Order: sequence, then structure tokens, then C-alpha cells
Amino acid sequence: MSTPQEAITAPKAATGFWKDNLRDYGMLISLVVIVIFFQVATGGVLLKPLNITNIVLQNSYIVIMALGMLMVIVTGHIDLSVGSVAGFIGAVAAMLMVQYNFDFVTASLLCLVLGGAIGAIQGYFVAYFKIPSFIVTLAGMLVFRGFMIAVLSGRSIGPFDPTFQKLSSGFIPELISSDGGLYLTSFILGLLLAALLVWQNFRSRARRMLHDVETEPMAFFIGKNIVVLAAIGYVAYLIASHRGLPNVLIIMGVLIVAYGFFTNRTIIGRQIYAVGGNARAAELSGIKTTRLVFWTFVNMGVLAALGGLVVAARLNSATPKAGTGFELDVIAACFIGGASAYGGVGKVTGAVIGAFLMGVMNNGMSILGIGIDYQQVIKGLVLLGAVCVDVYNQRR
Repeated sequence: MSTPQEAITAPKAATGFWKDNLRDYGMLISLVVIVIFFQVATGGVLLKPLNITNIVLQNSYIVIMALGMLMVIVTGHIDLSVGSVAGFIGAVAAMLMVQYNFDFVTASLLCLVLGGAIGAIQGYFVAYFKIPSFIVTLAGMLVFRGFMIAVLSGRSIGPFDPTFQKLSSGFIPELISSDGGLYLTSFILGLLLAALLVWQNFRSRARRMLHDVETEPMAFFIGKNIVVLAAIGYVAYLIASHRGLPNVLIIMGVLIVAYGFFTNRTIIGRQIYAVGGNARAAELSGIKTTRLVFWTFVNMGVLAALGGLVVAARLNSATPKAGTGFELDVIAACFIGGASAYGGVGKVTGAVIGAFLMGVMNNGMSILGIGIDYQQVIKGLVLLGAVCVDVYNQRR
């Protein structure tokens, strides 16, 4: 039985926890609120199985590139060239596969290497020449947009091999016979993912308590995991009710898990945050700050290339306008998801939530018939609001 003092302390501890972790949970709550709002406003269209699948397919490239952008932003830099690089890589892939008859595996690998090389060039100027990343990547945005137009000669190139198209528009094979229109393999995988996340959360909490690190109040922790289990299970059911799990969702899932592990459980991942928090202090402590910044741009180049391949596969062609504005959506996803404009702060889960928050807003506003002009205004205000919250937290 708790003492009166413990009963008074518990609400205070919960309130303090909420204040200290507003950045982490604020956007998740915002995503839930926005989903509920558009579900009601669209008369239930938002959460129809077909529309959920479309949201995943339409925002896959944002999630993929946001993972790379997060690493760049955490180190205190920015990359404005990702949209142009994605478009350029898509154009190169089209040339290799359509005009030179490369098989899609070889062409894709070459494009990923090319993306890494582009990131290395820009990262070299930023890390070793100390040129501001804003200037370097702004130049890269113009250069690779020009290269893309030159490669395509102002025309669209396609179609691609049907196997390559499945990268973005294909679905995993069903190993279990469907029951009443429900793709059971996809549904079971979704439930397993939800159970794995909950199990991992319990392990993480136990590890934090073992080392006397601040943890969530138990009631909040249990409630959060129930919500996570229910939400993922429901989304898995909706996706399994259409055509099953898209291939690109599997790719996204693998990348999210890999980058989550990298940022939380590896020495290099922690060093990247140290660089963004205080580059000078990190360097004095023996961290190779220059090398880390360089490799974050290489990583960004590879993921921008992967995003370009996904977009090209979805469109089934490379077009001169591909990649336009991608950098804005990707950067916005990171900042809306809690990354700090000052560097050193940001989580993989936050970037993913930010990407899907943008995706749900785009989809919901399109269903409601809101014009692209007002959509841009609303997204701009949301981004400004997210950065204002970041500045408030920094000053507090």
C-alpha cells in the first residue's frame, strides 16, 4: 500500500516526465489527432484498406530519405540536394535499364554506388573544406537537377522491367491461403511486428531501471504499449484486407529497425549525436568528427539513390520533374518528428512519425479537395510550429 507521500509524489513524477519528454510524445499524439480528424472529415475514407496502402506507397521515399536526413541534421548540417539526387538517380536507372538493357539488379547496385559517390563528394566539401552544408548542397541541388535534365534530354524514359516495378508497387507473396479476403501472411507478420515492438519496449524499460535511468510511469508505459499493439494490429488488418504487405513497406521496416539499432545501440551512433551536441567537445574527447560528418553525407547519398529508385519504379518511368520538392518534405518530416534545428537531437521513430504525419495530411487534404496552394500553406505552418516548439524546448 502506498504512503500519502508516495501518492503525492506519483502525479508530480508523471507531470515532470511529460514535461521532459514533450518532444518525444508530442508528435505521436499529433499524428493520432490528425488521423482521427481526417477520418471523421473524410467520412471514413482515410482508413479504408486501399487508402492506407496508398499512403504507405506514396510516402515510402520520404521515410527512406528521412532516415538519412536525420543523421545529417543530428550532426548539425542540412542536405538540400536529396530531391535532385533522387531524380538524377532515377534518370540514370532508366538509361541503364531501358536504353542499355542492364538487368535491374546490376543497374540498382550501380545507382546506389553512384548515390554514395555523390554523397561523398558533397560530404568532402562540407567535412574537410568546412564549406557550410547549406551552400554545398544548394549547389548540388542545381547541379544534379541539371544533370538529370541532360540525361533525359527533357523527355520521360520508360517503362521498366515488371520485376523492377515490384520494388515499389509489388506485394509480398502469401504463404498462407487467404481467408475471406484477408491476406493472412501479411496480417500475421503485422501482429508479430507489434508483439516484437512491445517486447523490445519492456526489455528497454528493464535495462533502464537496472541502471537507475529515468523511466516512464508504469501506468503510462502499459497504456502506451497497449495503444501500440492495437494500432499496429489494426493497420496490419487494414493492409491485409487489400492486397497484403507492399514490398517497399518491408524495405522501410528493415531500414527503420537497422537505423534504430544503429543510433541507440552502437558507439558510432552515439558519437554522431555527440558531434551535433558539441562538435568541439566531441573532437577533444577523441571522436573523429570530420570523418563522421563525411560518412553521414555518404549515407544520405545512398538513401537518396534508393528513394529515387523507389519513385522511378512507382512511376514506371523517369521524368524531368521527378524529385521536385522532395527535399522539403524530407527535411520537414525530420523537424516535425522532433529533430532539433541546432543538431544533436532527433530519433528514428520521430522522423518516421513526421513522415507519416505529412503523408496523412497530404492524403487527407487531397480527399477533401483542398487545393495544392492551401496545402502548401498548411504544411508550411505545421513546419514552423514544429520548429517553434523546438526553440521553446531549447530555451527552457
